[in-house]
Amino acid sequence: MPSIAVYELHTIETGRFRLDGGAMFGVVPKPLWERKTQADERNRIPLAMRCLLLAGNERVILIDNGIGDKFDAKFADIYAVDHTHSELHRSLAAAGFSAAEITDVILTHLHFDHCGGSTRRDDGRVVPALPNARYHVQRTHWEWAAIPNAREKASFIGANFEPLERSGQLRFVDGECELFPGVQIMVVNGHTRGMQLVKVSGAQETLVFVADLIPTIAHVPPAWIMGYDVEPLVTLSEKQAFLSEALKNGWRLFFEHDPNVEIASLEETSMGIRACGPRPLASF
Repeated sequence: MPSIAVYELHTIETGRFRLDGGAMFGVVPKPLWERKTQADERNRIPLAMRCLLLAGNERVILIDNGIGDKFDAKFADIYAVDHTHSELHRSLAAAGFSAAEITDVILTHLHFDHCGGSTRRDDGRVVPALPNARYHVQRTHWEWAAIPNAREKASFIGANFEPLERSGQLRFVDGECELFPGVQIMVVNGHTRGMQLVKVSGAQETLVFVADLIPTIAHVPPAWIMGYDVEPLVTLSEKQAFLSEALKNGWRLFFEHDPNVEIASLEETSMGIRACGPRPLASF
């Protein structure tokens, strides 16, 4: 099992879903993006909901938790939710863990495909699905999600995160920090206000959970930005700065939504910084 510093690393696949290809690639023309991924008859492309688990230092830390299971048939059809591929609790069990063992959940942001697994239905109530965990969310993002703008309103589903505050399991993070030894939080604001990336560092290696700053390996080029981003020019600036730092320091990137690639490195090319060496986390 790969490890960094005191943590063993585990990929936790929580299912697959689909989003509109045009929305996923913004101003990039379809003849270009369809070279990277194939859309279905409804113009939707396949996406992973891949989470990362860190076990060590007397903690079991889960980064994001997928879409959950509280949706209805209409929602499942719109987004082609597929739990036959994988599901949070099955994947935890396959990695040797249970929901009760998770001590901490770092939520990059509160869009439904990242935090839906935070809660579950129980006898008519919605309760935390990871009963012993503390859920870590950027304070600015929580405030942003609590009064959503019209553009993001459909992505923020209160049942996914409001019960965390009522249960007392919510913990606010204020800006960039070292949340745990070797686990640092980086904050970006272009995709949504106060999204947090997670950087796991050891003496020799660093892996960054890049969330929706770079959702798939195809999104590494700076101008390949999602139409979902609330401030795409901010994303452009944030990606350029992040890629430069990541290349300089030899960081590897962990992709949450790429259906085929878990991690990759970066290299300088004639076209700018690009991804190289895609591989599974197990080979890290």
